[in-house]
Amino acid sequence: MCYDGYVSICKPLHYGTLLGSRACAHMAAAAWASGFLTALLHTANTFSLPLCHGNALGQFFCEVPQILNLSCSKFYFREVGVSAFATSLALACFVFIIFSYVQIFRAVLRIPSEQGWHKAFSTCLPHLAVLSLFISTAVFSYLKPPSISSPSLDLSLSVLYSVVPPALRQCLWAEVEVTRKKNDFH
Repeated sequence: MCYDGYVSICKPLHYGTLLGSRACAHMAAAAWASGFLTALLHTANTFSLPLCHGNALGQFFCEVPQILNLSCSKFYFREVGVSAFATSLALACFVFIIFSYVQIFRAVLRIPSEQGWHKAFSTCLPHLAVLSLFISTAVFSYLKPPSISSPSLDLSLSVLYSVVPPALRQCLWAEVEVTRKKNDFH
């Protein structure tokens, strides 16, 4: 979505060539492959840990930190490696998103009319809002101190960063598409 916003605002005449079906297929394949690889590494690692505190989690979401709390082993070195890989992948995506939004905002600020600003910002601000919600809740969930951890807080944060952003993104993006078609802004 970030690249779509960048191309539609910064390079509108090249939209069809830069975001053709081949480019979209490559981006989707890269996202799916990286997500699958990260999930596979986390799954293989967590299934290899011995569990001594039972195997029942106190919440619906089966997340890595909760599984590590059930483990007898204090050797999380493999999980640290998997987490470092996932973090570097997420950081690369985050840098790409920040770079794209800097370019978008630079291009929008050069638009002379307020109506042009409104059209441009209405396409990218919903994505930025959803992204901010996802990143802030996920970072807080994984980096919060153990002293403030509770099952209800963990469950609430899990819902906030895994259920709410996709649903909100879908609603906001549908509204953006309706506005885009109405204004013929592409």
